[in-house]
Amino acid sequence: MTDTLSSSKLIQGRTGDWEIVMGLEIHAQVASKAKLFSGAAVGFGAGPNEQVSLIDAGFPGMLPTLNKHCVVQAVKTGLGLNAAINRKSQFDRKNYFYPDLPQGYQISQLYFPIVGEGVVEVEAEDGSFFNVGIERLHLEQDAGKLIHDLSPTESYVDLNRAGTALMEIVSRPDIRSPEEAVAYVKKIRTILIYLGTCDGDMEKGNLRADVNVSVCRAGNYEKFKATGDFSFLGTRCEIKNVNSFRFISQAINYEARRQIEILEDGGKIIQETRLYDPTAGETRSMRSKEEANDYRYFPDPDLLPLELEQAWIDDIKAHLPELPDAKRRRLMADYGLSQYDAVVLISEQAKADYFEKAAKGRDAKLVANWVTNELSARLAAAAKDFSESPLPASYVAELVALIEEGVISSKIAKEVFDHVWNGEGSPRAVVEARGLVQVNDTGAIEKAVDELIAANPDKAAAVAEKPQALGWFVGQVMKATGGKANPASVNEILKAKLGL
Repeated sequence: MTDTLSSSKLIQGRTGDWEIVMGLEIHAQVASKAKLFSGAAVGFGAGPNEQVSLIDAGFPGMLPTLNKHCVVQAVKTGLGLNAAINRKSQFDRKNYFYPDLPQGYQISQLYFPIVGEGVVEVEAEDGSFFNVGIERLHLEQDAGKLIHDLSPTESYVDLNRAGTALMEIVSRPDIRSPEEAVAYVKKIRTILIYLGTCDGDMEKGNLRADVNVSVCRAGNYEKFKATGDFSFLGTRCEIKNVNSFRFISQAINYEARRQIEILEDGGKIIQETRLYDPTAGETRSMRSKEEANDYRYFPDPDLLPLELEQAWIDDIKAHLPELPDAKRRRLMADYGLSQYDAVVLISEQAKADYFEKAAKGRDAKLVANWVTNELSARLAAAAKDFSESPLPASYVAELVALIEEGVISSKIAKEVFDHVWNGEGSPRAVVEARGLVQVNDTGAIEKAVDELIAANPDKAAAVAEKPQALGWFVGQVMKATGGKANPASVNEILKAKLGL
């Protein structure tokens, strides 16, 4: 199954067209210094079982105490997702037995989550927008971790993650392609980072997704949307704990094709939980899909229902930072940027902040080009993000100022940028030290043009019939002046001399 799904909503099969329908469950680790129900530290890189309290270890008689900061973070996230905040919520016990779950149950929220329905506007690759409904967000504990590669005969248990606060963000089945799924996860990640409620580090497992994939015949999704009848959709399979954008896309591609082949061969899809194996490039069965009653949920007797005051929620809302959608609209309005440029800039909060520092008093479009192209490429190659940029925003502003002032051309600016990146100082200092000032002396440019025309009379005569040949002359003049001649002056003088 090597075919890649089209970004359109229809997938061609042997027996007709199919549609893919997905809902995602994003697990985001709450940005907090302590766990959800204990004071144990939360952090990456600690030794095995160094961040475990008696509560996390499931010792008898230990009572959970709700971390207020985690509640604040969940409410902030709900508000950032344009979702309803439920003033009354409840924690439940989800009972199952596994070696890395010492209590024998997970404290979660099933019946009364802290956040209800919302909607997220997502930018597609083609610049259009689509909405994804949020069904709920609930708080829950993470489990620990089993380590299998330290011994051929034994497994080891690390409970550092046990009890860590997670927000599970559950979407509606509104996602229709691998590209939309990736765009949605990117948007959720961006919102969380802007809010400061999750660092979004997928490599460390702080953000991961369960992807529910189903396929149905073409046209059935619209029937489902019109009626709300889930029978129009196919049986879904859940792909657990996918932790990269690339793997999300690959897993969906494979799973959709797998289901289509089974259905076209006359088989049935079994609702189950699957894992994605990136080495083999395929999903494989993990276990049959559990239903809520399999976990024997019941209200946690050690935790009272959580009741929030509206004034407290309103105060949190009043102190929210500017979120991606609002920032995109403001960058377009205040700086005259295109939607594309604004979307690229807001994709990282640090990138957008960097741009605004560099754009003060400068040509915003030119600044955006340098930030999103040259600087972004250099940072990516160095495995750095904008918060780690070795070049302060003032250097990009200074480089753009030199171009605006006519001191250097755009071509020279790239050479200047290379020297600045290599630590030779500010753009202005590099220009002065290396003598890279643009030649604006029209007399010197005119002399170079005259010499070029005299040496190439046939080509000069041909320009009248073939105006596009002017580019050759421009290139030769720039070469003769070491690339320092003002391109506008070169073009103006050449056109005058060649009668164009």
